[in-house]
Amino acid sequence: MYYYKNVRDDSETIDKLLELSERHPTEGQDLYYSRIRQQGLLWNYKRVRRVYLLLGMNRRRKVRRRVPARVKVPLIVPEQAGDTWSMDFTCDVLMNKRRFRTLNIIDDFNREAIAVEAAYTMPAMRVTQILERTIHEQGRPSCIRVDNGPEFISKEFKDWCESKGIKVQYTQPGKPMQNGYIERFNRTFRENILDAYLFEDINQVQVLADEWMEDYNYSRPHEALGGITPNLFKRMKNINQQQYHNEN
Repeated sequence: MYYYKNVRDDSETIDKLLELSERHPTEGQDLYYSRIRQQGLLWNYKRVRRVYLLLGMNRRRKVRRRVPARVKVPLIVPEQAGDTWSMDFTCDVLMNKRRFRTLNIIDDFNREAIAVEAAYTMPAMRVTQILERTIHEQGRPSCIRVDNGPEFISKEFKDWCESKGIKVQYTQPGKPMQNGYIERFNRTFRENILDAYLFEDINQVQVLADEWMEDYNYSRPHEALGGITPNLFKRMKNINQQQYHNEN
């Protein structure tokens, strides 16, 4: 006996549903169907439903939180101090095995260490408090460059930056050298402080970090600045800019 065998080519429907599930993982069959119709595809509901079930999309699945697409921005030297700050964390342990973190902030213009703050935990609220104090002392930057750490992508941090008129420049995931200035600073800080000492408590970390930061800004020559200190580099730039304005 010969019977007619229905041959269905669902490859286009499969590709479209997989594309929608990747771009909109929290939506379901009905919304996918509405999007398909809006795009001018005239597949009927039964076809979409059949392929949806075939792919197992009706089963509950844990959706992984994704980082929004980031735009690559060249790592350039700002024209003046306070244009762009870079910010990142370093981690280590005390002698009693308790972990701690330091929040490191530098000015990209002259690589000046703006702040090194040590703490056992560093949630977004603590980060914004440190920035509030730092801005009160140093002035407000136009932009802060950070990676995609949970403290930096939190709503609290982004809302705070927006309220201050500060642009947040995120690096692309897996591209640490897009924040190369702070990465280089972190390495120097780790070699000179974190890897060089054993700490009994968090206060020792902070005291040594403050002393080292003072030396880093005012005494330590910086190769990228032509062998002068960050403080001297900023003062020389300010003098040159004043002379230029006076001549013009």
